[in-house]
Amino acid sequence: MTTYKIIANPAAGSGAGERALPRIEQLLREAGLDHSIVHTERVGQAIELAREAALAGHDVVVALGGDGTVNEVVNGLLQAAEAGRPVPLGVLCGGRGNDFAASVGIPYDLEEGCQTLLRDQRRSIDIGRVSGGLYPQGRYFANCVGMGFDAIATIEVKKLPRLGGFLSFLIAVLKTIFLYNKAPLATIEYDGHTLRQRSLLVSIMNGRRLGGGFIMAPESQPDDGLFDLCIALQVSRGRVLTLLPHFLRGTQAGQKEITSGQARRISITAEDGPLPAQCDGEIISVEGRRLEVELLPQRLEVIYRPSGGFP
Repeated sequence: MTTYKIIANPAAGSGAGERALPRIEQLLREAGLDHSIVHTERVGQAIELAREAALAGHDVVVALGGDGTVNEVVNGLLQAAEAGRPVPLGVLCGGRGNDFAASVGIPYDLEEGCQTLLRDQRRSIDIGRVSGGLYPQGRYFANCVGMGFDAIATIEVKKLPRLGGFLSFLIAVLKTIFLYNKAPLATIEYDGHTLRQRSLLVSIMNGRRLGGGFIMAPESQPDDGLFDLCIALQVSRGRVLTLLPHFLRGTQAGQKEITSGQARRISITAEDGPLPAQCDGEIISVEGRRLEVELLPQRLEVIYRPSGGFP
């Protein structure tokens, strides 16, 4: 019988993960899944627990939480794979944004999520690796790396009470419009292209969205061997407000301040200021000046629902 190790983050979604645990335990029993649950108690612990679970012989490791929890579990699973023990990823949604789940066809509803685990349909997805900032040795990511505006918004959203994932991020975005109005001059190099400009944001997407509803890469596929890029030129605060509806609809590519593209490798070097950056909703650079990002094709199996948006 397939064995499942559930790595639960009780703090996910401002406590939503903890509140969901009794219901999840009931659903897992009713589904007949052979499982055990372990709770995280500190930042970074899910990396260790995922690696240990895979190396100990569990067949599937499941992240119960939001995008930050998924990111840590992905890092632990990739470490185990490097040690010769690849194990697929499952996800039960318990966070604010759940952007990774939205991009790969994982249902938000917990009962449907447990049924998805039971059906055990798998598909390999690409994984990204970013080096620099707080992680010179590198860190894996599943959904996105964002530099500039969305990194500051990520810092701000963590200061807010739980208002729902999208609403919290929207409020943080509106605050950031007044906090972040001078991006560093930076050189962006990607697969033979070079841009040197002040960029309001640089989003490197393996998934399609961030912040619970901002569609940064509407055509992105997490298994096509390419990142989708969304690079916005520094603009006025007023112009940021008029661009917001485009990011909500995924229509920003038609705006003159936006550069879109695809790439397997990207490097960004800031010349006259720090390069704030986030990775799957976790801050990875505050004072750093250079980041390098590479795509690792078909690196991780994920359990998903084919009708859930991932063709």
